[in-house]
Order: sequence, then structure tokens, then C-alpha cells
Amino acid sequence: MSISLKNVTYTYMPKTPFEKTAIDTINLEIQRGEFVAIIGHTGSGKSTLVQHLNGILKPTQGTVTVDGVDLHDKKAAAKAARSKVGMVFQYPEHQLFEETIYADIAFGPKNLGLTEDEIDQRVKRAMNFVGLDFDQYAQRSPFQLSGGQMRRVAIAGVIALEPEYLILDEPSAGLDPRGRDEIFQEIVQLYQSSGITVILVSHNMEDVAKMATRLIVMNGGKVSLDGSPLEVFREPEKLKTAGVDVPPVTALLRLLKLRGLPIDDSLLTIDEAVATITTALGERKEC
Repeated sequence: MSISLKNVTYTYMPKTPFEKTAIDTINLEIQRGEFVAIIGHTGSGKSTLVQHLNGILKPTQGTVTVDGVDLHDKKAAAKAARSKVGMVFQYPEHQLFEETIYADIAFGPKNLGLTEDEIDQRVKRAMNFVGLDFDQYAQRSPFQLSGGQMRRVAIAGVIALEPEYLILDEPSAGLDPRGRDEIFQEIVQLYQSSGITVILVSHNMEDVAKMATRLIVMNGGKVSLDGSPLEVFREPEKLKTAGVDVPPVTALLRLLKLRGLPIDDSLLTIDEAVATITTALGERKEC
């Protein structure tokens, strides 16, 4: 079971003076249970790509299927396939519109035709997941919240749909470091606890390197690199060409190793880096 793109090309404003091909001949397979990060500089095609994964955009050429169903088929199966893919847009708080947090999160489940009890349970689970106490926040206006809290409400609204694939387009954009860390912790927790497939769009390699099991690097509307974080980090020249770079931790470890320190330069987190550097320095002192 997967999301599959075969020879997908998308051109904005075709046959006009403003014609632009945003993604070009993309072939990808995203399997159930993966945590995929799509990275690249502004204009690389990241957002256009993910807007094909739930049928928001229709390919100019090629096909997109979810679990074997063409998203743009006119049959009922296509609508059901699209509902499996939830999407959190960049700055999702701009899409909040109901008078209460409860009503905003419940909007999607209501459109699924669920019973009031089922809707209530989904809202409670979603609010609990994003760290918003039900009794304290359910009847408050979402517009009385901080930016980070508003984003949690927006994410909860998508989670309440209980999609099998979750797409997040720059979910930390505009947040302070604490808010960014909290959002990412919640995403990782959801991935680990539910087995949901996560597709995360970002321009920040340092953020995604610690979370994703697979990195897809976009450049000029094409897939430049596709592999595990370690595989992708072994291609520094291609990364630079794509306008991104290895995380600072990885760059530091490689520099220290080149200067003779016997360390593991494949580590991705600061804690792991500190541990390997401390160990290596201790061994050097003993010598």
C-alpha cells in the first residue's frame, strides 16, 4: 500500500507567457509507515509536489495513485482514496474559521457523516494529542490563542480526520524555537504511536534529519536525491547544488574526523555528537 507518482509533471499557466513547469517527470513511491522529509530551497517544487499527493492539483502529465486508486478517477473509490491523505498547509492557522476550537476541529469529522459521539471522541483524542486540554480550551475561540496554539488547533483538525497519510508543509514556519520543537515532538509522537505515514516538507535539514527515515531532495522541479539521511548526507556536492547543506552537527563531526579525531561522523543528534567527541578526547588523553 502506498502513494505512487508515475511520470508526474505539472505546469502552471500552460500556453501563456507565464508558463512554468514546477515539477518535471517525478517518479516516486511512498510506502505505508515511512517518515519522509521533502527538502529543497524555495521554488524547488516541494509544495507543488505534495499538493498532488491528495489530489489538490491534477498532473499536467502522469498519474498519482493512493493504494492503487487514481486520485482523479471519477468513481467513488477516488474520493475515498483522497480522504486517506490529510494535509496541513503552511500557516494552517489562517484556515481557522469556527467560533470555538471544538467546532473547528469537529468540522472535518462532521463532513465524514460520523455520529455526534464519534465526532466528540475524535475531537477529544486530537486535542489531547496536540497538548490542548479539552476542558480548558474546547469552547474558547481559536483566535484568542497564541500562534503556536492556533497551529496546534489546525493540526488537530486534520488529525481528527484520522488519515492514513499525513502531509505537513513547513509546519514550524514562523514559530519560535520552543514552538517549533513542540510541534516536531508531537509529530514524532504521532508517527511512533500510530504507525501513520508522515510526509514532512521543510527547507531545514537539521530539523528533519533527526526525525525522517527517508529524505527526498528537490531541485529545479526534479528529485535530486532520495535515500536515508545517511545516504543523502554522503552527497554534499549535490546537496549544495540543491541549495541545502548537511546539518551543522554532521559537518562538525566530519571536520573533526578529517583532523584525526577517531569519531563516528554518521551521527545525527547533538547528544550523540557530544558523546562520541567526549569519548574520543578521553581516549586521546589516555594515550
